[in-house]
Amino acid sequence: MQGKISQVVISRLPRYFRYLGDLKDEGVERISSSELSKIMNVTASQIRQDFNHFGGFGQQGYGYNVNYLYEEIGKLLGLDKKHNLIIIGAGNLGQALANYMNFERRGFFVKGIFDCNEKIIGTKVRDMTVMDISELKSFVIKNDVDIAVLTLPKTGATKISEILVECGITGIWNFAHVDLDLPSHVSVENVHLSDSLMKLSFKIKGEKN
Repeated sequence: MQGKISQVVISRLPRYFRYLGDLKDEGVERISSSELSKIMNVTASQIRQDFNHFGGFGQQGYGYNVNYLYEEIGKLLGLDKKHNLIIIGAGNLGQALANYMNFERRGFFVKGIFDCNEKIIGTKVRDMTVMDISELKSFVIKNDVDIAVLTLPKTGATKISEILVECGITGIWNFAHVDLDLPSHVSVENVHLSDSLMKLSFKIKGEKN
């Protein structure tokens, strides 16, 4: 791998993986950068540049083996390993994520879901019982959890994230409406749903003007 890879390149890897998965399911065995560019609406030059960061994956005039490329990008994304995750916040969003079966196809297994609301604790989500947040520390340690999903109000997100770091969590998927300030060894992916909606609003406004 040549030097430090930019976040822009890394952000495109899941999209490559998704499209290659579709091609694989369709029985496509080989594809050129120009053919892939037409499908993904990314220039062939950009595709080759992106892949060259990771060794190229293809041969001049031969194109890419779809299955091989799919597997190699999966490895880059860490999808060749099993990831145990927990969800903190058993409201509508937390329950929806817990019920999303496609996570398991990618190697992400929901091991538990937590909340602090007494009305929710003890109820069932999928095949899991919602646990009290007080059980969080011991559960994380016993179940080798490496990713936590935060779907709780921003007021509690910062404190919970600090507890998670103490427990050894190294990845946080954050849906709380707050940017977390955590140690550098902890990776945080912030998903602000309202931000995406406002971006869409801006684009619609621009098209109408």
